[in-house]
Amino acid sequence: MTKKIEQTAAPAAPYIPKKEDFVLLEHRDIHTDANFASQSYWKGVITHFFKNRRAVVGLVIITVILLLAVFGPVLNAYGYRDIVQYRNEKNKRVVAKGIAPQIPVLHRILTGEELEGNFAGYTFLFGTDDLGRDLWTRTWYGARVSLLIAFVTIIIDMIIGMSYGLISGYFGGIVDQLMQRFVEIANSVPRLVIVSVLAIFMPKGMGLVIVALLLTEWIGMSKIARAEMLKIKEQEYVLASRTLGARNGHIIFKEILPNTIGPIITQVMFSIPTAIFTEAFLSFVGVGIVLPQCSVGTLIEDGFNNITTLPYQILPPIFVLALLMLGFNFIGDGLREALAPKLEDM
Repeated sequence: MTKKIEQTAAPAAPYIPKKEDFVLLEHRDIHTDANFASQSYWKGVITHFFKNRRAVVGLVIITVILLLAVFGPVLNAYGYRDIVQYRNEKNKRVVAKGIAPQIPVLHRILTGEELEGNFAGYTFLFGTDDLGRDLWTRTWYGARVSLLIAFVTIIIDMIIGMSYGLISGYFGGIVDQLMQRFVEIANSVPRLVIVSVLAIFMPKGMGLVIVALLLTEWIGMSKIARAEMLKIKEQEYVLASRTLGARNGHIIFKEILPNTIGPIITQVMFSIPTAIFTEAFLSFVGVGIVLPQCSVGTLIEDGFNNITTLPYQILPPIFVLALLMLGFNFIGDGLREALAPKLEDM
C-alpha cells in the first residue's frame, strides 16, 4: 500500500499595514456619550435631579416663595402690625373706629365690585383683614416666620437624630437596645400631649413651637441614620479603618457619615413640610405664634374666624401653605430618585 503524503500549505505571510491604509481625522468633533462620561457622584446627582421635571417645578416654587418671604413685606409701606386708617371718599365721613377691611384687587377685577373707601394712591393686592392690616405684608411675613421655624428645627433635629441613630447602630448590642427602647417611648407620646405640657411651663410663641418640634421630629431622622449604619458598618473600608486603629468617633463621623448623607438629605426635604404643617396646626389651635406677630397658621385661623363675612382672607395663606407642601414634596421625590437612580433612568 502506498502511503499518501499529505502536503500542508505554507502559512501566508502576515499583512503589513501601510501608511496609505490610514486616514487621519482632522477638524472633526468627537462627541462623548454623557451617560458614560467620567463624573463625580454629586455631579451625577445634580444631573439626574434637573432631568426630573417635577423636581425642577418644586425648586422654582420654593425659590419664588423664599424670595417673596424675604422681599415681599418691604414692597409696600405697611408693616405686619400697622393698622390702616382711612376716610371714606364717597360721603366724606370717617368710618366707624377709623378702620375697615379692603376688598382685594383680584376680587374687584373678577366681580366688578367697587372698593368703597379705597383711597387714591393705595393698593391692597390681597386686601386687608378685619382690623385694617395689609394681608400682602402679613402673608409673606407669616411665610417667613413659618419657614424660619421649619429650617431651624429641622437642622437641629437632623444633627440630633443623625448622631443618635449613627451611634446606636454602630455600637449595637445592649447600647442599641437601650437607645431604641427610649426612641419607642418617645415616639409613643402623642404630640398634642407634649404641646399641652409645654404650654403649662412656657409662654405661647415661637419658642414653644420650636421646642415642640425639636422633641418630636428627630425620631424619624434617627431611624434613617441607624438603618444606614447597620447596612454600612460591616463593609471593607470600615473594617480596614478599625484594623488600622481609627477611633470610633473618626469611623462614625468621618468614614460612615459621608456615605449616609444622601438618604438623610432626602428625609430632611420630607421633614420640612411636616414641620411647616405642624407649626400651622399649632398656631391654628392657639398655642403657636402670638398676635400681632403672624405665621401661616395664625393667618388661616383669622381667615377661618371671618370666613362668613370676609371669605377672601383665608385664601392667600392657604395657597402659600399648599404650595410649600407641594414644592418640598416634589424636591424630596426628585432627590430620592437622583440619589438612588433606577437602571432605566441612567
